[in-house]
This record gives sequence, C-alpha cells and structure tokens, in this order.
Amino acid sequence: MTDDFTRSQSFDVPDGFELLPWHRGFGRQVGPLFEKRDDTGLTRAFRVEEHHTNGMMNAHGGMLMTFADMCWGGAVEKDDDTWWVTIRLLCDFLSGAKLGEWVEGSGAVVGQAGDVFTVEGRIWSGERTLLTGTGVFKVIERRV
Repeated sequence: MTDDFTRSQSFDVPDGFELLPWHRGFGRQVGPLFEKRDDTGLTRAFRVEEHHTNGMMNAHGGMLMTFADMCWGGAVEKDDDTWWVTIRLLCDFLSGAKLGEWVEGSGAVVGQAGDVFTVEGRIWSGERTLLTGTGVFKVIERRV
C-alpha cells in the first residue's frame, strides 16, 4: 500500500472530520480513517476505496467489522490516551456500502463492570444503516 493519498482520500472529506493519525500496522492498512468529536460524541468515518472492497466492489464485510470495532471501541475512550482491547464483537449486516461511499459509525456505552464496557453501535452511509451490533471492551494501561 502506498503512503500517497488519492484526491478523494485527502480532499473529499466532510467538514469537521480529521485524519486519524494511524500511520503503522493494521490501522494503516485499512485506512485512511477519520474522526469527528463534537457535542454528540465521537464519530469515525472512511470513504470506501478499492482496497476496502470485495469482488462486488462493495465494502468487504471484514472491513465493516474492523471499522465497527474501531468505532464502538472509541465509545470507551476518555481521552486520546485511552487504550482498550476488544473482548467480544457481534455484528448484524443490514446493507452494503458501494465503492466511493462515505461510511460513518459511532457507539454508546450501555453497561460497565469495572474496566469492562458494553457498547451498542451503528455503522451507516447517508440515511442507510449498514451494520448494527454490540461490543465488549476492556480499558487497559498504555503499553509502550
């Protein structure tokens, strides 16, 4: 994968979204990803590019689940320095996202037991819900 962004990746981003600074590892492979923090909370997003697609040129289900994990896990973040791991992720696929579509997602904490959180989330494109589900996440100490 190249380090160069295409025009759509770098210029065709809705107002309020900023590039997530994931420049290494798996986050780099599935990106670029964006986020917006406002009064409604954290929303993460990506534009479906060719490397995200399956044979039908829709976002691959694995990409949507990966994105759900990153969105819903974000619901447990208290600040930019909160680290967490996924214990469980359950997803229901409702629709697909075509090449070029802008996809957004967010989650909300619905339960907590110590440092373990249950989150309900949704992934969408425009008015269309793509995926819903729940995740269980554990907040951990930062690892260097």
